Amino acid sequence: MKKILVIDDDKELCELLVEFLEPEGFSVETVNLPHDGLQRALSGDHCLVVLDVMLPGMTGFELLRHLRISSQIPVMMLTARGEDIDRIVGLEMGADDYLPKPFNPRELVARIQAIWRRTQPEEQKPTDSPLRIELDDIVLDTGSRSVKQNNKNIKLTAAEFSLLHELLKKVGQVMTREELTEKVLNRTLEIFDRSIDVHVSSLRKKLGHTLENRERIKTIRSIGYLYTQANQDL
Repeated sequence: MKKILVIDDDKELCELLVEFLEPEGFSVETVNLPHDGLQRALSGDHCLVVLDVMLPGMTGFELLRHLRISSQIPVMMLTARGEDIDRIVGLEMGADDYLPKPFNPRELVARIQAIWRRTQPEEQKPTDSPLRIELDDIVLDTGSRSVKQNNKNIKLTAAEFSLLHELLKKVGQVMTREELTEKVLNRTLEIFDRSIDVHVSSLRKKLGHTLENRERIKTIRSIGYLYTQANQDL
């Protein structure tokens, strides 16, 4: 299913997004009112939501907060250019990525395609990494895109899942912010881009900062992050 929901009160922008996304194989539904948008986003009919921060009657942040109570559908936030705090808040509330307005429609298409690719279940191939990774109290299954901690399901956004997957594959090894941005968000790291940092922070909150008296995901100053392993000398 490649049906996208666009929630934005700018009707001309909505028409433009339909024009650019449909030739890429996406079916696009547009909604201009936030309450209607929330209802449609909760319907389960879509694979991704493009959500504007500035909406009449309910901000995009409020809509995202209500959505995340019961849905982990990928969300691309559209923010005002220069409003860094909007981007950080959106990511902290569960957005998968953001794009500041005004933007090149082709850039939005590229971001959406990247999110689409990373949300698809992986097929096992002889040279691929294992579909299932078990480490400490975590079981990650790329086939079902599910994560369990102590046999309890953990709700992760698409970006958080991909981030955890990359860190677990390289357990005990440092991954740079540039590398994580390319692998998780499928784009290059931009100046002042804190997306990966915010996603790491969210993972820490959901999984717990420490495990057996060691830091679970360790920050390597000025470089990146690593998922620690028992008896590792750091």
